[in-house]
Amino acid sequence: MAQILVVDDSATVRNEVTDFLKKNGLDVITAVDGRDGLTKMKGDPSVKLIVSDVNMPNMDGLTMAEKIRGELGNANVNIVMLTTENSPIMKERGKAAGIKGWIVKPFKGDAVLATFKKLAGAA
Repeated sequence: MAQILVVDDSATVRNEVTDFLKKNGLDVITAVDGRDGLTKMKGDPSVKLIVSDVNMPNMDGLTMAEKIRGELGNANVNIVMLTTENSPIMKERGKAAGIKGWIVKPFKGDAVLATFKKLAGAA
């Protein structure tokens, strides 16, 4: 049962975030896009935090978040976007989908570790 689901189509980013979180004692699973992330959430509803990119093939991160809230009825999982996307329109859509945070890449793990641990229930 994972605490955190990292969703990013870039293997480099996915591995960087995953390695950092694991090195800091967190249990992490990964997904390659929003569709894969949605499938992983169906299989492991114990995930407490999702860290997701926005722009991905097959299904973007915001659509995944909307489906987690709607189709899966999961209002409890914390979702943070880690993206190059900085559009106010996208941020508003994220807010409507219950996104807890919006972090613009590059990933700076030390700056968010305490927050991620709290959102994952590991603090």
